[in-house]
Amino acid sequence: MEKNTAISDTVPAGNLIDPQVAQVLHTETTPEEEKRVLRKIDLHIIPVMGLCYMLQYMDKVTLGYTTQLNLITDLNLQGSEYSWCSSVFYFGYLFWSWPSSYISVRFPIGKYLGLSVALWGVVLTTHAACTNFGGLLTARFFLGVTEAAVAPGFSLITGMFYKTREQPSRMALSFLGNAVANVVSGLIAYGIGTIDSHIAAWKLLFIILGVVTIAYGVFLVFVLPDSPSKAWFLTSAEKKIALHRTVENRTGVMDEGEFKVGQMLEALTDPQAWLLVGYSVCQNIPNGGFSSFSSIIINGFGFSQLNSLLLSAPGGLLQIGAIGCICWANTYVKKSRIITMIVVILFALVGVILMNALPDSNRWGRWVGIFLLGPFATSIPISLSLITSNVGGFTKKATVSAMLFVAYCTGNIIGPQLFLDKEAPKYTTGLKGVLAGFALAIFFLVLLYIYYEWENRRRDRKHGADNHATDYITEDSLNLTDRQMPSFRYTL
Repeated sequence: MEKNTAISDTVPAGNLIDPQVAQVLHTETTPEEEKRVLRKIDLHIIPVMGLCYMLQYMDKVTLGYTTQLNLITDLNLQGSEYSWCSSVFYFGYLFWSWPSSYISVRFPIGKYLGLSVALWGVVLTTHAACTNFGGLLTARFFLGVTEAAVAPGFSLITGMFYKTREQPSRMALSFLGNAVANVVSGLIAYGIGTIDSHIAAWKLLFIILGVVTIAYGVFLVFVLPDSPSKAWFLTSAEKKIALHRTVENRTGVMDEGEFKVGQMLEALTDPQAWLLVGYSVCQNIPNGGFSSFSSIIINGFGFSQLNSLLLSAPGGLLQIGAIGCICWANTYVKKSRIITMIVVILFALVGVILMNALPDSNRWGRWVGIFLLGPFATSIPISLSLITSNVGGFTKKATVSAMLFVAYCTGNIIGPQLFLDKEAPKYTTGLKGVLAGFALAIFFLVLLYIYYEWENRRRDRKHGADNHATDYITEDSLNLTDRQMPSFRYTL
């Protein structure tokens, strides 16, 4: 079988500053060996991330479901207090995003993520002990703190284990956990709502999900690897192949544990970072609003409380279908990532228009509007894949990830505040804000597409076509950023 030796034969050993890098670059592989390693990585990484995303989504939307299980009445929440209980989660998320970015680089990321998940499970169970607004507000803040590490951490892990072209489909597949949770969580909440117990149904929901999350966090500590070189499920030879596969990404997979201030400063002046930030703020205004108020809105259409929980589930099925289409498009269609993000947001725009335009008597038509919102959240993992593919340097990548999640928090903080209690159940201001958020998100994505195209063409004119494989591998071994590598081209 023909070995892949083009890289190892042409990179001068004297140019490499790290013996580990030299050993990896001189590893000989066959396509069959790489496929076998990829299958093992898929088997051990994707399900683990997918299940964690599923639990995270279920834990986030639990607050919205408990509104149909009498939480608001039992805790005597008044006016905008429920909205603040929703928003404060993202203050905690925001508070911990930058420290989490630093910890993710300095300490074993697998262990850190596992510990974070276990702690978020502990905090979730404490929600059942809340008796008033202050208690619930505090619990929601610390839930945000404990969940802040997960999505940026998984983004970094994806960048370490997968080639650039493999990342969108893998991130979308792991995000499938969100879609499954969208279906399952409503059914679970409905089932718990039918239980005849001396413990309030909303308390049972928090306790059950919290205990499951604690157990999963402990599981992650032992099974989630910190890097390809420390993957317990790979042999020594397979670890070298795994590193050899992804060194071509040019995004700093070999520099774990080293925080570079220069890369952090570069991230803060990069146009792509700020365009992604603008998109994320606008996209997550609807996300924050609907994750907390969708059940209340459906109930306002004229459905019963328990049926409102059931009718929250079908949107997840549409999301699953959207993920399948996105995986196919991002794998086989060039320059499709940003386009697919725009398409799923357009679906949501149509849904919001239906909810606004149809009369109150057409409750099923307005419910279809909610149903069409299902796919829009699938643009979030694609935006994370743009970071893993288009941001070079481990520290810069971690910084941009943190910037994006600051924006994520900001949008989710704003969203619930637009749903005014005095406007229930129509929430006119909230729906107008959602409509504006979707429109502006599309605007920023169009600008990002234009910027990537312009920058790639500028580099082609200045440096020639992107065909210098050995140049960029040597550059990556030196941990340069995307701006510092003339051979780097942005993925659209």
